[in-house]
Amino acid sequence: MKFAVLGLGFMGSTHLLALRAIPGVEVTAVCSLDERALTGDLSAIQGNIGGPGERLDFSAVKKYRDPGPPLADPEIDAVDICLPTNLHAAIAIEALRAGKHVLVEKPMALDGATADAMAAEAEKQDRILMAAQVVRFVPAYAALHDLVRGGGLGAVRSAAFRRRCAAPAWGGWLMDPKQSGGGIFDLLIHDVDFCLHLLGKPEAVLATGYENLASGIDCVHAQLLYPRCVATISGGWHHPKSYPFSADYTVVADGGTVEFNSATPAPVLYAQDGASRELPITGVDGYAAEVRYFVECCRAGRKPALCPPAESADAVKMMRLIEEARARSGETIECRI
Repeated sequence: MKFAVLGLGFMGSTHLLALRAIPGVEVTAVCSLDERALTGDLSAIQGNIGGPGERLDFSAVKKYRDPGPPLADPEIDAVDICLPTNLHAAIAIEALRAGKHVLVEKPMALDGATADAMAAEAEKQDRILMAAQVVRFVPAYAALHDLVRGGGLGAVRSAAFRRRCAAPAWGGWLMDPKQSGGGIFDLLIHDVDFCLHLLGKPEAVLATGYENLASGIDCVHAQLLYPRCVATISGGWHHPKSYPFSADYTVVADGGTVEFNSATPAPVLYAQDGASRELPITGVDGYAAEVRYFVECCRAGRKPALCPPAESADAVKMMRLIEEARARSGETIECRI
């Protein structure tokens, strides 16, 4: 199976490493405006997690500065879009129409209607489209999902998801809301998507917070209101450069409380009977798992039931609704997705 990777920033380089570890997968083309990255030298690439990039052998890889040629290449089976968010929809739709399967980085698009159009095009062209909502594949989150959705924890009564990092000192496009959607949109869509994956759509939303992108601040405290529980999603950008990345969750249910933070190896279940134990987790790399799953879906001609594009579109809509709620400073608004 032959891939083109479009974009060689943090996510593009991460996906490259995942793809090269899958037997039978070959990256035959890359696209970037970064001349150094096109040589295979990704050592300057950085993100909010992980270390520096690597140096890869691109001697047999076609190198492009424009996505048009790889989309038109009949030998390429799938494209992996790791470009700024405002470019996702147009390139994904063009790729689908060219007969390619498409893996597109999150957020899927800048607005829900555009994300819906991408999903509709995938149906029309009978191609696989999946948004890379990696938290669904992160072992500590997947273990929670399996426990809750499998009925092993009983009814959920309270849930809290947090994700925080410094305003990005890399990839200047992230600081431009017209390209990225803004700080909380780009970052907290992880937790919004997982919350919808775990609990479904809420009845209403309220939020407070503050945005000053010039100062590196974009934060929110949102509440998703369900019939029998409230889910809190909070965090965002906390000033530039030095603030460390962290993510965590606490879920309280009738059968116990599950807690996890990114500094620990596994989530812990604090059971109703007073005992505690780590949840069993499998695998260590959500990025590798999501890319492998996409490849498996393409090979089998099977829609990505674990991460369907319609649900990724719902996450986009929910993030925009949370931003609207934040602008209303705590007013409760009906969920309209």
